[in-house]
Amino acid sequence: MSGDEDCSSQALRRPALSRAQQLAEDLIVDLTELEFADASLMIDLAMVARRLRKAEATMSIRGAQPQIEKLIEIAGLHRLPSVKLFGSSVA
Repeated sequence: MSGDEDCSSQALRRPALSRAQQLAEDLIVDLTELEFADASLMIDLAMVARRLRKAEATMSIRGAQPQIEKLIEIAGLHRLPSVKLFGSSVA
């Protein structure tokens, strides 16, 4: 993901998220180039993480910038059992 991700770009990310929900293997989400996101992205990622957990797979989130880390923390995405954060200060 890159640039800005919010409710106005939700339709654009739907195809990729739909493919990700069909996976039965671990998924890496690279947020290195993501500059802005809103809660709609966190909800979408949480839904993918839930499906991955059912498939006994994980979602690794990498490279979140500080403002995105804060949103991950506020949304509680980092606490989901199937989510792992790398390159992040969020615990």
